[in-house]
Amino acid sequence: MPTLRLAIVGAGPAGIYAADILLREAHGHDVSIDLFEQLPAPYGLVRYGVAPDHPRIKGIINALRDVLDRGVVRLFGNVRFGEDITLEDLEQHYNAVVFSTGAIKDADLDVPGIDLEGSYGAADFVSWFDGHPDVPRTWPLTAESVAVIGNGNVALDVSRILAKHADDLLPTEIPDNVYEGLKASPVTDVHVFGRRGPAQVKFTPLELRELGEVRDVDMVVYDEDFDHDEASLTAIRTNKQVMVINRVLEQWRGREVGQASRRLHLHFYAKPLELVGDADGHVAAIRYERTRPDGQGGVEGTGEVREVPIQAAYRAVGYFGSPLPGLPFDERRGIIPNREGQVVDADGHRIPGVYATGWIKRGPVGLIGHTKSDAMETVQHIIEDEASWWTPADPSPDAVPNLLRERGIAYTDLDGWHNLDEHELALGAAAGRERIKVVPREEMIDVSLGRTATRTS
Repeated sequence: MPTLRLAIVGAGPAGIYAADILLREAHGHDVSIDLFEQLPAPYGLVRYGVAPDHPRIKGIINALRDVLDRGVVRLFGNVRFGEDITLEDLEQHYNAVVFSTGAIKDADLDVPGIDLEGSYGAADFVSWFDGHPDVPRTWPLTAESVAVIGNGNVALDVSRILAKHADDLLPTEIPDNVYEGLKASPVTDVHVFGRRGPAQVKFTPLELRELGEVRDVDMVVYDEDFDHDEASLTAIRTNKQVMVINRVLEQWRGREVGQASRRLHLHFYAKPLELVGDADGHVAAIRYERTRPDGQGGVEGTGEVREVPIQAAYRAVGYFGSPLPGLPFDERRGIIPNREGQVVDADGHRIPGVYATGWIKRGPVGLIGHTKSDAMETVQHIIEDEASWWTPADPSPDAVPNLLRERGIAYTDLDGWHNLDEHELALGAAAGRERIKVVPREEMIDVSLGRTATRTS
């Protein structure tokens, strides 16, 4: 059987899982896989989308590292698809390509005032506190009272980081600039708003429990939100996850409130209507409608409108994919249109040799682990589609490195990632911490390539 040369664009969990599964499932084929990543470091969402105080979730990196460290998959970091390398380039050197670029933008929230100064997307804030090299180094943390709109895990991550004392993040890999910014924050109250009830939330029990363990932060829940309808009671009785969430919230209802210096309020049955601005165009309040159960597991409006004074608001209502040059894109769903990972054009016809996996394939739903089954489906189609693979003009292993060097691209490889990884661990050890993440892109590249680097992170 012929050698399968595969390009994977995106070196996060989805891309690495796809590489791992293909290496195990392509029986009878010699397989050669190259991973292309726009950042100088791999791991995508795990490195730049998970809060730094989630060491258990970041443990996924160990499994991803095992795949890369086998030495079978090549990594080309700091390579931007559409700029440094194109779809036409890939077709010249590979049999097929899988896009696993994820979803990193914030989904829109269509309410008046969402564009006021002091209104932010949760994804942008997460990128900042995770030390993403392509976002500003500072963040305007000047608000005493903050709103977070959403009832998923990202909303809880954002709320926890805002409410948590910066010193309690020092055991993590939090970058220095993020620590200094959070330490200077005057926040006293974080309000989380969800339009449905506590039995319909999208966050997980683990996230919720971690929220209640934050030092010197009172958890504030409101008795009016726990008059459950029959659908909610059924969910609590029959769904173990909902049962645990309800148990945690009931425990918080019994807690004494008023001793901590900060408070985190959970407002259920609260549908955001508007961000209210002041005379200077800055967020001054959130206006919401009180909802109630509709008897079918959903909610309906009550007509009662309330207002909470705030000075900043974060929308955490989901992520959204970004279009890629030369590829079709579903503007409504934020994905590359596909059938089980086989990319299709505007007329629904399959585009030979082009595949997708992860959030850019199915939308930003599910936890990181769900990308494994997702990748399996895509990989099976790649193997079955051998008859329609591309026939590359130059499949030689040196072709792509030579091409990137000719274009002046300072790409990083697996050895470069090891250099950066060891450097960050050394920075952490010198400060009595596990790791200090390097933030500036140029410094990441310098360290990866063995150049002299001055620490500025």
